[in-house]
Amino acid sequence: MRLLRVSSRNRSMNSRHSFMKTYNRYNFHKHTFCIFKEVPLRETENREPDFKSKSGSAYYFTQTGVYRLSNHWSRVANCRWRLEGNPQNLARTKLGFALWSAFHQDNETDKLYFITVDFANHSVDYEHKENALNGNAILRTAADTAKIVKQIRSLLQTDSWAKYKEGKIEDLRKAIVERLITTNLPLAEIKRNL
Repeated sequence: MRLLRVSSRNRSMNSRHSFMKTYNRYNFHKHTFCIFKEVPLRETENREPDFKSKSGSAYYFTQTGVYRLSNHWSRVANCRWRLEGNPQNLARTKLGFALWSAFHQDNETDKLYFITVDFANHSVDYEHKENALNGNAILRTAADTAKIVKQIRSLLQTDSWAKYKEGKIEDLRKAIVERLITTNLPLAEIKRNL
């Protein structure tokens, strides 16, 4: 194992900024967040996997990143790995690729995540702070992020919550969701203040 030496001049800088860990085939699977991009299955044709997990996922390592062939994404062991793919591809097993630089630290206690919403498509997702923080969005822990994402999905996909509210539902929806993303106010309080 290679240890990094930090000079006294750099110590103060490191205490203010989190250390950017470099990921590779030996550590990418240890408490990380990553967004894989779906790629055609032919990219790993005629190639044996470098590793197969107990759950059946296959991994193919390259110098620049990793291919993952799997039928399950999202929460993977102690990681959060999402696949951005082709919605027309209805196959259960999909191949994703991620650069080593796309992996980021994940844990349950630090505020690492922010929420993004696509109002046109009524979709919500979360991103890691290392993927360029979005506007006024605030950072949350993984658990808090999951809770808010669930509330936003409900707001985007249902109308029953607006039964007794005045105004256009899309305007109300957008106002509530934007406050959820940019404040720590509870949903009930945000609705009450509208």
